[in-house]
Amino acid sequence: MLPDGNSRVPTPKEPDVPGPQNLLRRELHEGWSVRAVAGDAPAEVAGAVVPATVPGSVFTDLLAAGLIPDPYLDRNEVLLQWVGLTDWRFETSFSWSDQGAERVDLVFDGLDTVAHVELNDQLVADTVNMHRTYRFDVRGLLAEGDNTLAVTFASPVRAADRLQEELGRRPHVNTHPYNAIRKMACAFGWDWGPDLPTSGIWRPVALESWSTARLAAVRPLVTVEEGRGVARVHVDVERAGAGDGDLPVRVRVGDHTVDGVVAAAATATVAEVVVEDPELWWPHSHGGQPLYDVSVELGALDTWTGRVGFRSVELRTEPDDEGTGFVVAVNGEPVFVKGMNWIPDDLFLERVTRERYADRIGQAKAAGVNLLRVWGGGIFESDDFYELCDEQGVLVWQDFLFACATYAEEQPMRGEVLAEARDNITRLVSHPSLALWNGNNENIWGYADWEWEERLDGLSWGAGYYYELLPALVAELDGTRPYSSGSPFSVDPDRHPNDPAHGSMHIWDVWNSLDYTVYRDYAPRFVSEFGWQGPPNWSTLVRAVHDDPLTPESPGVLLHQKAMEGNRKLERGLFPHLPQPRGMEDFHWAMQLNQARAIAFGLEHFRAISPHCMGAVVWQLNDCWPVTSWAAVDGDGKRKPLWYAVRRAFADRLLTVQPADGGLAVVAVNDTSETWEASVAVARRGLDGTVLEEAALALSAGPRQTVRLPVPPEVASSEDPAHELLVAEAEGAARALWHFAEDRDTALTTADLETRVEQVDGGYDVTVHARTFVKDLVLLADKVSPDASVDDMLVTLLPGETTTFHVSSEAQLDADALVAPRVLRSANQLVAG
Repeated sequence: MLPDGNSRVPTPKEPDVPGPQNLLRRELHEGWSVRAVAGDAPAEVAGAVVPATVPGSVFTDLLAAGLIPDPYLDRNEVLLQWVGLTDWRFETSFSWSDQGAERVDLVFDGLDTVAHVELNDQLVADTVNMHRTYRFDVRGLLAEGDNTLAVTFASPVRAADRLQEELGRRPHVNTHPYNAIRKMACAFGWDWGPDLPTSGIWRPVALESWSTARLAAVRPLVTVEEGRGVARVHVDVERAGAGDGDLPVRVRVGDHTVDGVVAAAATATVAEVVVEDPELWWPHSHGGQPLYDVSVELGALDTWTGRVGFRSVELRTEPDDEGTGFVVAVNGEPVFVKGMNWIPDDLFLERVTRERYADRIGQAKAAGVNLLRVWGGGIFESDDFYELCDEQGVLVWQDFLFACATYAEEQPMRGEVLAEARDNITRLVSHPSLALWNGNNENIWGYADWEWEERLDGLSWGAGYYYELLPALVAELDGTRPYSSGSPFSVDPDRHPNDPAHGSMHIWDVWNSLDYTVYRDYAPRFVSEFGWQGPPNWSTLVRAVHDDPLTPESPGVLLHQKAMEGNRKLERGLFPHLPQPRGMEDFHWAMQLNQARAIAFGLEHFRAISPHCMGAVVWQLNDCWPVTSWAAVDGDGKRKPLWYAVRRAFADRLLTVQPADGGLAVVAVNDTSETWEASVAVARRGLDGTVLEEAALALSAGPRQTVRLPVPPEVASSEDPAHELLVAEAEGAARALWHFAEDRDTALTTADLETRVEQVDGGYDVTVHARTFVKDLVLLADKVSPDASVDDMLVTLLPGETTTFHVSSEAQLDADALVAPRVLRSANQLVAG
C-alpha cells in the first residue's frame, strides 16, 4: 500500500496495447543468499551462507542446500522447530545506472513477515504484514554501479509471542498466538497441518522506475443492468511531483473504448464502459464463461491489463416461514452451492505453481464443485488461482484472514488490517468468479460458545472488523458483490451465529462426537463447513512415513495425524458401521471408505432437502502435506475415495433414497436447466440379486427442482435386513441404493470376482465381473505404482454385473498386482475377511 492509501495492482499479463511505456519494472530475483543471524540454528547452519530463491522461503532454501531433511517426512517437523525460532537475513547485489527517472521504487509484493529492509546499509522500512504489498521510493538511496539489498526477518515464533504481550493476550486455537501477527495462521500448525512457520520474500520484488505518473490502482467494477453490461473502471494514479497537468486515460473493454482524463489537481477518475447485450458469465453447468479483455492506458506512461466477466451476484438472506435463507444467486438465478473449502496447497507457498493450481481447480470442477471457499487461516491466493476459477466457472468465496481466534482492534493492528484489506479487495475485484466476501472463520461463533468473552475480560476481539471496517471497505472499493460477517453466521448479530435455521452454519459435532447418520437430523439453510477424516492414499503415506512396523499408532503416523484425538474419533465413527479392522492396510482402507460414506451421506441429505438448504461446502478439497485429514485430494495431489463419493453426490442429476414419513422416498435432484422426466424402477432385492418386490415411479422434475417420490410400503419394508437392499434406477442418473442394515450386520460374503486386465493406450483396463454381491469396490492403483490413478471408485455390483476400471499410468504395471486383494478392495473384505 502506498503512503496515500492506494494499492498497486500487479499486471496479470503482458500489455497487449502498443506504445512506449514510461514505467520500467526490473525484477530483483537473482543472486540472493540467506544466512542465520540470531536464534537456535545448529552449528552447520549458523555459519553457512546458502543460495536463496526469490520468491521463496528459508525452508526450501535450506532443503535445496542439503542442510535439513524434508520437513514433511517422518518426524522431521519436530526436528526443525529451530527454523521458526531463528532470524534470517536475505541479501543480493545488483547494478543500477541512473536513467533520469523521477522516481525509482522498491516494490515488494510479499514479505513474510516481520522484516527489516536495507538498501546499501540504509534503512528502507520495517514491515510486519505478510498479506500486503509495499512500495518505497529509494531513488535517494541507490548508487551508480553496485547496490546491496538486504531483508532481515525476525523469528516468526518469537515475534508472535512478543506482539501478543504488546497487544494483550487473546484467545486462539492451537499453540502459537498467530492472532497477534499478520501472517498465514496455518503456518504455525493446524489440525491438518505442520508447525513450520516460514520466513522469506514470498512474492516478487522489483525496482520500478517512472516519471510524471503511474497507475497506482485499477478497479473494474462490473454490473449487469437491464441487459446491458456496465464496467465502471476506477483508475487511481500516483504523480511523481506536484503540479503535473491533465493525464489522458483510455479504457478498453472488449471492443469498446472510452477516453477520459485525470485532471491536473486529481489522482483518480472513473471511466464507464457499456456493452450492449453482453455474453453473461456463469458458474459451470449453468452456462459459459466468456471473458472480456480490459486495458487501461495512462497516456504513454503506464498500462494495466486484465479480464472481466459480465454477471450479477447477490446473497439472498430474506426471512421465511422456516427461518432465514442463505442463497447465492448469479444473474438472478439461485445456485445450489456444491462447494469445498480451500486451504493453502503447500505451506511453502512458492511451490504452488499455476500448473498446480490448475490441477486442483480441475479436480474440484471434475467432482462437480461449483464453489471454492478460500479459508481465513490461509492467504489471499495468487492471481493464478482467481484467473483459473474465472476460466473454469468455479465461484470463489473469499474469507478475510481471521480464523478461530480473537483479534486486537487497536493500532497498530487496525492499520495493518485496513491496509491488507484495501490491497486485496482492489486486486481481486475484477474477477467474475469472486462471489462473496466473508469477514472471518468461526470467530463470532467462538466468541459466543468457546468461553472467549470471559477470558477477554473487556479486550476487543474483532467485532469492529467484521461488522464495521470490512463491510465499509467492501462497499467503498467493490459494491458489486455481497459481504457476510462470518462463517458461520445467522444473518442477525443478535442471534446465535450457528443456528441451523438461519444463514450459514458449520456442523462439527458429528465428526467430533457423533455418528455420521446424525447429519440427517440437521435441516440447515446452508452448510459452509462439515467434514470427516480419512488417511491419505497409500503411496502418499508410505512415501512420507517410514515407520517399521507401520501402524495407526506408530510415531510417524501419529505425527501426521494432527486432529485432537483424531484416531479415537476415526475408530468411534467406524464401529457403528464396520468391524474393527486388522492390520494397517485394512485400517487404512476402512477409514478411507468410512470417510467417503460419511460425506456422501451428508451431501445427499443436504441436496435432498433443497431448496430449504441451498448449499453444502465440504471441509476440505486439498491438503498442504501428507497427512490424515478431511481432504478429498491428499498432499501428493492424489484423489482419495472421498473425491469419487463427492463427484457422485454432486452430480447434476442425483437419485438418493431417504427416510420419509415412516417409510422411504426416492429423491430426484435435478440441477440442470432441462426438465428431467423418467420412470424410476424401484426394487427390493436379495443380496443374491433376486427381485422380491418392485414398483415403477413416474418422475417429472423441472429445471433446478427437487422431487420426492414415496416408495410403496411393500417395496420399502424389509423382511430380512441382513440379506436385502433397495435399488432405485432411472435414466440420466447413477442408481441409488438403500441398505436396510449396517455392513457389520449384513450378510456380506467374500466377493467372488472374475477379473481381466488389458493394456491400452495410457494405461490399463481392468474388467471385474461379480458372481456375488460386492459392495463399494475400489481399485487402489497407487499401491501398484505411485503414478497410477483410476477413473472410478466405490462401485457396488449385484451378482452377474460387470464394471471396467481404467487405470492411467506411464509405468509398466504387473497385471496380477492390479487385481490382488490388497489393491482390488471392497467392503466385503472388511466384513467377511
